[in-house]
Amino acid sequence: MMRLRGGAASAAAMLGMVLVLAGCENVDLPGDGEPSGSVPATGSGRAASPLDNPDGTKPGLAPLTTDADRAEARALIEKVTTKGRGPRTGYDRDKFGYAWMDSAPGGIPFARNGCDTRNDLLKRDGEDLRFRSGSDCVVSSMILRDPYTGRTIDWAKSRATTVQIDHVMPLSYDWQMGASRWPKGKRQDIANDPLNLMPVDGPTNGSKGDSGPASWLPPNKGIRCSYAVRFAQVSLKYELPVTAADKEMMLRQCGG
Repeated sequence: MMRLRGGAASAAAMLGMVLVLAGCENVDLPGDGEPSGSVPATGSGRAASPLDNPDGTKPGLAPLTTDADRAEARALIEKVTTKGRGPRTGYDRDKFGYAWMDSAPGGIPFARNGCDTRNDLLKRDGEDLRFRSGSDCVVSSMILRDPYTGRTIDWAKSRATTVQIDHVMPLSYDWQMGASRWPKGKRQDIANDPLNLMPVDGPTNGSKGDSGPASWLPPNKGIRCSYAVRFAQVSLKYELPVTAADKEMMLRQCGG
């Protein structure tokens, strides 16, 4: 159940609404190759706390600002186990299934709903959604409030790579921490699980590579504790350890 967070949450929601309304005038319409008949829809772009979003079905990464929330975050991160990072030998993106499949077998949210994972995530996090004509799946344009940079991005499918889907716990990292020994179905699950996926600014995602939190954190300092929590949630769900340095950095982001 979503917990009420008092005046601070109300103020943040009001500010978010003001910014959304202010940005609507410059929404990119579909470019060349996009049908002119796209139908606008309304998406929910209000970011949820990772503590209130344990399955990843709600949008974004809201900051954790209260002492109680940050203490809860540290308690969760403390449950994560550690080990050294193994070799990357044998890693290939295809070992986790093709991107972005709708048929991950493990009962993860959004799977087998008739819409591919990428578009599921754009619909989850985007605002002022427009769909390709005749489709309720393929997003052709939207506004994204990028948690990693704090910027608002007017996105259109004609410039697809300006928004990328980040694997919070990178697939190569997963491979090195134990996923190399998993059955393929479990690898397909973690690659398409909304808990491990975040639509973000493309160049910022590109700078991350397969880094853990000790080597890379989102530029937006306000959500770094939330990012650490999400990394921990994926680690715990899939019983994957992190390096000791990564766990130390995760705790530090939440005041530990």
